[in-house]
Amino acid sequence: MRIFFCSLMVGLFLCVGSVTAAEAHEGCEDAPIQVELTEQQQQELAALSQSIHEQKKEMIDKYVEFGVFTEEKGNKIISMFDKHQEKLEENGYIPTWGKCKKGHKGDQDKTS
Repeated sequence: MRIFFCSLMVGLFLCVGSVTAAEAHEGCEDAPIQVELTEQQQQELAALSQSIHEQKKEMIDKYVEFGVFTEEKGNKIISMFDKHQEKLEENGYIPTWGKCKKGHKGDQDKTS
């Protein structure tokens, strides 16, 4: 009875894992949903985004000050934040998180 129960649980976990993995790729489509934000909506998002951006930069500066990050690493992280902020501005503050990304580092052939 104990072996049956353990087998049942393992089978259940495998089924749930495969369904979850399938759902993760379900919304992955080449054509993004087209949304148009009004000028007021873009201004609201710009203000929020800029505030968050400045706070993130302050936090990284504190990490550098406290010795958690080197100055070089802190500058690299801030540069990444700046690029992300620029991309948001270019896209009218509509994130592109849902787009499928092809050619991830993990997708590369590891035989080389």
